[in-house]
Amino acid sequence: MTDLPPNSQNTENQPNQELAEELLRKLRQKEGSWVEWGQACAYLQKSGYNPQDIFEATGFEPIQQNQIIVGSQVYTSLEKGGASEEVKSHYSQRGSDLLYEFRMLAQEERAGAAELAFKHKVDADEVKEVARAIKDFSRLRNLPEGFSAHPGDAVAYQTWKQARQKSDLQLRSRFIAKGLKFAHTDAARKKIEQLLTDFTVVPQRPAPLLPFYRLESEAEMSRVVPVAGELPLTPDALKAVPIVEETEPFNMVKFSGEGAWVPLPGWQVVLNSEDPVVVLGKSDIFPNQEGNKPQPVMIAIDRSQRKWDNGSYFVVGNSGELDFQWFETEPDEVEILGRVIVIVKPKRIFDDEIIKDSWQIDE
Repeated sequence: MTDLPPNSQNTENQPNQELAEELLRKLRQKEGSWVEWGQACAYLQKSGYNPQDIFEATGFEPIQQNQIIVGSQVYTSLEKGGASEEVKSHYSQRGSDLLYEFRMLAQEERAGAAELAFKHKVDADEVKEVARAIKDFSRLRNLPEGFSAHPGDAVAYQTWKQARQKSDLQLRSRFIAKGLKFAHTDAARKKIEQLLTDFTVVPQRPAPLLPFYRLESEAEMSRVVPVAGELPLTPDALKAVPIVEETEPFNMVKFSGEGAWVPLPGWQVVLNSEDPVVVLGKSDIFPNQEGNKPQPVMIAIDRSQRKWDNGSYFVVGNSGELDFQWFETEPDEVEILGRVIVIVKPKRIFDDEIIKDSWQIDE
């Protein structure tokens, strides 16, 4: 048996080691049903085991783990949704790939979708279209004329729409046949049969393009940083700010409780900081600012950088308050609380009236 190291990112839920070893053994020897395999993989992953390590110990690839985990969750929905014993028995032995596609449906819709797929022997190629048709149908505010809320009528409605958009009689007939196959009510069947004599073509209105945007550079990815407060502050106030953990790929931050946060641009110095905290203050607290008008600034501090060097400003405690200093030589008996990594000035704002007239700015 391979001993799997728990994932260091999820150490708060340490698994029952004896149970984990037993689940790994069952997975490796393929004992039980695929539903049990999915539940075992879900337990191991939630307990901190890495999918790649589970694969090396059991032979279940990460993509397969995901399919059977999600499929087993959908199967549980079938039990709660009142699916027939015949359907539950069928899917308990096979069909994880089919149930996986029903993940997009609401829990109360999954049992009906599974019943439909079982009745019509829907295969892996067709199941995505069935799931999408039921999902799209559920978004309608009102039931279309002639169609009921049954999942079979939902698929029939989608094929009815597709048939009306086709001028090619062969394609049109194919959709009509598919609609008649899935139609559950007589009203839906009659609605589709009307297309056998009504050859009106209703052009399909193309959906607008989705506004996808890919972040191309680190500078476009802002970093959310906790704010310790506005000066004057005590050293304890800076130390009390919790360490922030980001989740890839979008640097999401989870937080509960009171506090303030601010986004900083994805400058390299910001991204490289291990424990950044922002303090609000005025620019005149720093040296060599006598000739400049004081303005609000955000002072970004990396609390992890507490080793002195002569090329940086550091935050220290001074008479019970935070202070920012540069030390020509390594200071004695002074606790360095962090290094100043960047001082951010507010965006320069032009006169409001000038902004309204672009020609004035152009000149």
